[in-house]
Amino acid sequence: RFGKSLLISTLEEIFFGNKELFKGLWIEQSSYTWPKHPVIRIDFSKLSSSDPKLLEKDLQGRIQAIARNYHVSLKPDDTIAANTGNLIEELYRMAGEGVVILIDEYDSPIISNINDFDVATANRDLLASFYRTIKGCNEYLRFVFLTGVSKFAKVSVFSGLNNLFDITLDSEFASLLGYTQEELEFYFSDRLDKLQAVCEVSRETLLEDIRQWYNGYRFSKKDVRVYTPYSILNLFKTREFNNYWFE
Repeated sequence: RFGKSLLISTLEEIFFGNKELFKGLWIEQSSYTWPKHPVIRIDFSKLSSSDPKLLEKDLQGRIQAIARNYHVSLKPDDTIAANTGNLIEELYRMAGEGVVILIDEYDSPIISNINDFDVATANRDLLASFYRTIKGCNEYLRFVFLTGVSKFAKVSVFSGLNNLFDITLDSEFASLLGYTQEELEFYFSDRLDKLQAVCEVSRETLLEDIRQWYNGYRFSKKDVRVYTPYSILNLFKTREFNNYWFE
């Protein structure tokens, strides 16, 4: 509920070269040249995972769908590893730019079956094989980014993809997800006005109440605290304090 999937969508549009979507923002005014990269985006929470064979079938179907979107032909009888590798190489050859891979909810097939050891283990092994293929295509890749809600040791899921850098608690990215105090007050000033009128309190009291309810999350050892967007958006919609994220 902190905006990981939205971050994936934002990165996708940047690597697609859609500069017009970022008009007036920092990146538009930076030295970034907006090359168009081929993007492979997979959301594992949208794939069937109650049975390893279903997961394999859905992942194969997703790879095939991405290939068709780029007018790339893959062999339907090839393995996921073979088709993934062939897709990455072909996209690199066609575009002349490194391929971008964006993975959302990488751990969903494991987490959703955490009470069924056999299924969770089989799904983990399938994912590990998939990521080993990505590692083998390193020379064709521009950027790989993964999100999830848990942290698995590199000796399991990522035994093959061993060149990852974990930014979960990296101070450089502490305010990447969620809303900072400054962002809350600047971007939601009009919403705060309306909420203040309903609550009939001063702006200072209102901000303190919002802090008490929805602030305090940290993604680094530094004291950079953020609000959960899900709770803030619900607060401004209902204009009523409640445990939205907890529910």
